[in-house]
Amino acid sequence: MNPMNTIIKRELQGYFSTPIAYVFIVIFLILSGVFAFYLGGLYERNQADLSPFFNFHPWLYLFLVPAVSMRMWSEERRSGNIELLMTLPVRQRDLVLGKFFSSWIFIAISLFFTFPIWISINYLGNPDNGLIVASYIGSLLLAGSFLAIGSCISVASKNQVISFIITAVICFLFLLAGLPMVLDFFAGWMPQILIDSIASTSFLSHYSSINKGVLDLGDLVYFAMVIAVWLFATSIMLDIKKAD
Repeated sequence: MNPMNTIIKRELQGYFSTPIAYVFIVIFLILSGVFAFYLGGLYERNQADLSPFFNFHPWLYLFLVPAVSMRMWSEERRSGNIELLMTLPVRQRDLVLGKFFSSWIFIAISLFFTFPIWISINYLGNPDNGLIVASYIGSLLLAGSFLAIGSCISVASKNQVISFIITAVICFLFLLAGLPMVLDFFAGWMPQILIDSIASTSFLSHYSSINKGVLDLGDLVYFAMVIAVWLFATSIMLDIKKAD
């Protein structure tokens, strides 16, 4: 069997062998519903779409995804199991990707359980289902980017709380990067080319583009690059920790 697939299976079993997975899914579903129906006014808008549901995902993931990623490596380091993992006949790349994909699949499962909202919108109206599918893809890519960042931070710290906080802060900065108030702050003293570079790193701008139903290659490549870079950084951090 492919070593990476074995790791994915092992990690997923680890999630669902404890109440953690079920508590996370319940919290995710409750908060998704609260944000969409009470804060976003999903029904009151009288529009057959899920925009209020997806618009809150970046802020929902800002707290829930770091809660998943903080244990990816921190727990292994705290318990000393990381030394055992490093001695297994498994490539480091398979370890990094296996842990990442298992967490990403877990979040995808949580997102899948929101399908009753999609069904209810179709029952009440005639939504653009292509737009909804694109929004689900954008949501998964955003969650994957948060997870990749959390994976790297989790390797760097044995303390899960510290890992959670640092991951949330970094993801928050990526979300803020494209907001006008942030760009206006740099506009007075920074060259325009640098301001445009900062704006291009914003999770929100790329996510919002996909959330409008536009699966632009640039947005897809951006999220893929973010995930790849942070997972590569995870591998580098593992090498550093092995050398300690």
